[in-house]
Amino acid sequence: MTRTVYVNGEYLPETEAKVSIFDRAFLMADGVYEVTSVLGGKLIDFDGHLARLERSLTELDMPKPKAFDELLDIHRKLVELNGIDEGMVYLQVTRGAPGDRDFAFPDPETCEATLVLFTQNKPGLAENPVAKTGIKVISIEDIRWGRRDIKTVQLLYPSMGKMMAKKAGCDDAWLVEDGFVTEGTSNNAYIVKDGTIITRNLGTDILHGITRAAVLRFAREAQMKVEERPFTIAEAQGADEAFYTSASAFVMPVVEIDGESIGTGKPGDVATRLREIYLEESRKAGV
Repeated sequence: MTRTVYVNGEYLPETEAKVSIFDRAFLMADGVYEVTSVLGGKLIDFDGHLARLERSLTELDMPKPKAFDELLDIHRKLVELNGIDEGMVYLQVTRGAPGDRDFAFPDPETCEATLVLFTQNKPGLAENPVAKTGIKVISIEDIRWGRRDIKTVQLLYPSMGKMMAKKAGCDDAWLVEDGFVTEGTSNNAYIVKDGTIITRNLGTDILHGITRAAVLRFAREAQMKVEERPFTIAEAQGADEAFYTSASAFVMPVVEIDGESIGTGKPGDVATRLREIYLEESRKAGV
């Protein structure tokens, strides 16, 4: 079945959706995005994603699309039109299509932002069997630009990182800068040692994960100890557990890093419990 997508105010069959070849995202990666998960037909952490989108736009001096205040309704309509019970809604805002290529930003008074949304149907998203076995990661050098806190569409190196992991027979890569783990290719990274959850503190060097914020809040509410600081690959290899969080994977156990088993080599109790709590609480709060 052909999906219905949203492009600049119109709901269209995906086969009819078009964006200009002069769009700044296509030519300059001049765009930002968000991905909101859907569970039981409800949007998860929507307010957090909307707030981060607004922050990304502000940081890049990018105008809001005209339909910014309608985004919740647009998300809900796409979920309904495409019959999404479990899956994701992808949203992208670009600086627009000025009609020609130029490094200088176009005048926002004459060049409107481009707004695109589409759904991805992912049955079984919450009951992903991989969460019961855990994943394997490799470490790679983090050579991305310095403003990783802005969720831009500049995803070439993360894509390369995932392919490096696949070539090594693993599932993902954790990026390392100045000897410390920053984050995963598309997720925030954590380890657990002696009952303490350790994850890198917020700054311009990592994405301010919406799932990260929720999981850490739930962890603290469950009386788990949380320490926000950088950690090394060696420290991760010597940890009791490791895991990552993202909007599409929720809480995903990591059982091997650079060929070294973590803890027992199986998903740990902390990651498993946090996944349960996150899914339970997120379903309750879904919109």
